[in-house]
Amino acid sequence: MYVDRSTGRLGGLNNSESGGVADAKNLRVKLVLLGDSGVGKSCIVLRFVRGQFDPTSKVTIGASFLSQTIALQDSTTVKFEIWDTAGQERYAALAPLYYRGAAVAVIVYDITSQRRSTKHNIG
Repeated sequence: MYVDRSTGRLGGLNNSESGGVADAKNLRVKLVLLGDSGVGKSCIVLRFVRGQFDPTSKVTIGASFLSQTIALQDSTTVKFEIWDTAGQERYAALAPLYYRGAAVAVIVYDITSQRRSTKHNIG
């Protein structure tokens, strides 16, 4: 999925199998955030959906769901269905349930950490 900056049109979604449902002017896109615990996934989602930053954000248990609708220049609306997954190891087995059928996966990590997670096998 991409937005053509010259036209403001969304491209790359052709059918519901890719995590999105499209009619002429309304798209629904499943988006999932993946990454270790404490890297800022929930903060990114809250900033995108509510325009807020919460430095005291709580740890996500399982997953949380939020949505955000965006209007493009050509009057197309895109509703992002956002799944913020838990980063703790004990919830790793549940992650595939959340990212199955997603059109977009955002992998969040701490660039200051020597340890880089490779636990999310998306393939």
